Amino acid sequence: MSPARAHAAKTALEAAEARFIANNPLSKKQHELAVGVLPGGNTRTLLHTSPFPLTMKQGKGAYVWDKDGHKYLDLVGELTAGLYGHSNPVIRETIVSTFDNVGLSLGSTTVQEHKHAALLCSRFKLERVRMANTGTEANMHALAGARHFTSRRKVVVFSGGYHGAVFSFPNGKPAPNTVDKDDFVVVPRYNDVDLAVSTIKSTPDLAAVLVEPMQGAGGCIPGTKKFLHAIQDAAHEVGALYILDEVMTSRLAPYGLGVKLGLKPDLVTMGKYLGGGLAFGAFGGREKVMAVYDPRVEGSLAHSGTFNNNTLVMSVGYEALKRVFTEEACVELNQRGDRLRERLMQVTKVTKILFTGKGSLIGVHFVDKSLESITCGEDIQDKERRDLRDLFWFEMLEEGFWTTRRGFVALTLETEEHELEGFVEAVGEFVERHRDIVAL
Repeated sequence: MSPARAHAAKTALEAAEARFIANNPLSKKQHELAVGVLPGGNTRTLLHTSPFPLTMKQGKGAYVWDKDGHKYLDLVGELTAGLYGHSNPVIRETIVSTFDNVGLSLGSTTVQEHKHAALLCSRFKLERVRMANTGTEANMHALAGARHFTSRRKVVVFSGGYHGAVFSFPNGKPAPNTVDKDDFVVVPRYNDVDLAVSTIKSTPDLAAVLVEPMQGAGGCIPGTKKFLHAIQDAAHEVGALYILDEVMTSRLAPYGLGVKLGLKPDLVTMGKYLGGGLAFGAFGGREKVMAVYDPRVEGSLAHSGTFNNNTLVMSVGYEALKRVFTEEACVELNQRGDRLRERLMQVTKVTKILFTGKGSLIGVHFVDKSLESITCGEDIQDKERRDLRDLFWFEMLEEGFWTTRRGFVALTLETEEHELEGFVEAVGEFVERHRDIVAL
C-alpha cells in the first residue's frame, strides 16, 4: 500500500476509535469497574476489545442493547450458540415449565436426559451419545475415548483448527494454553490433501485425526469434500479414529455438515446451540467406540460432570431442537445465509474485503491481495489488514450492527431478510466511503 493510502487508513481508524470512546461512556465506566475484580475486565478473553469492550445490558428478539442505549442487530449470534435469538417463546415456556414441574438438580438420571440423547442420535445419525457442558469438554472426552480405544496417544490436527479453550492450533502450532502439546501433530495448510494424508500415514502411535468440516475460529474456511474424505480414509487405513468436530457446523445442514458431505466419522463432537441457549456439549458416534464410557464394561473410562445432564438444559435443548430448529428451519436459515454472503460479495467486488463461509456462518477478511477464495489460513497469513478490519467493526457499530471484531457473523433464527438487507447496504456504504483505502 502506498504511504498516502496507509496514512488515510490510519486517520480513518483513529477517528472511528475516537467516536467509539465518545459514544460509549457507560461501557467505558463499566470496564473500569470490572478490571478491579476480573483480570482484564472480563472472564472470556475473546470478548475483550480495545480501547474497551461494549457492555450489553439486554437482548430481545434479533437485537441487543448496550449500556449507553444503542440498539444493534445481533450478528454475533453468541459465536453460533445464540441460534435461537433472545426471545424464543418455546425456550421461555420450557425453562419455566421445567423449573415449576421438574426442578433443577435432581442428582440422578432423568427422563429428560434420555429424550434429548435419543433426539440427538436420531437427528445426527449417531449410535450412542454422551453429554457434557461445552464443546471443549466434548472434544476432551472424545480424545480421551479415542486414546483408550486405540491404546495410542498422538492426534493429527490442522493449522487454524479450534477445538475448544485448551485445544487451539493457530498458525500451525499449539496455542500456549493447549494441553498435552506434545501429543498433537499439526498439519499446515488445511485442505491440502497430499500433505494431510502423508502426515497421517507417517505419524506413529496415531490415535485419532481431529478436524472441523469448516474451520470456524480459523476464518470460516470450508473443508473440501475431497479433503475430508481423504483424511477419513487415511485415518482408518492406519487404525486411527476419525473425529469430526461439529461444535459449530452441525447447524449448517439438517443432520450436520458431516452427513451432508457423506462422511462416516467414528466420533462427532457437538455443542453451542444444542443446549437451546444454555451451556452444552455432546460427543457421540459408533456404539463400539462409545462403549469405552459404558460403566457396565470392565476397564471403561469415567466420565464425570455435575451438570452433564442437568434438567434445564436437557429439557430446553430437546424442545428447541425438536420444535424450533426443525430440519426445514435449518434449510431455510442456511439458504438465507448463502444469499446474504452472495450479496455481500457483490457489493465488495474488486476490494480488499473477502467473505468466506457456508450457510448461516460467514467470515469477513481484509486482505492486501486479490483472492477468489481462501482454502487455508496460510493463504492469508501475514496479509490480513487488521486496521481495515478494526475500522469495519467500529463503523458497523455506528450503523447498528453487532459483529465480532475478528470478522465473524452468525445468523439467528429471529433475524429477518430485510434486516440483513440493511447490513448489505451498510457494507456497501462502507466500501464507497473508504474506496480509496479498500480498493485493490
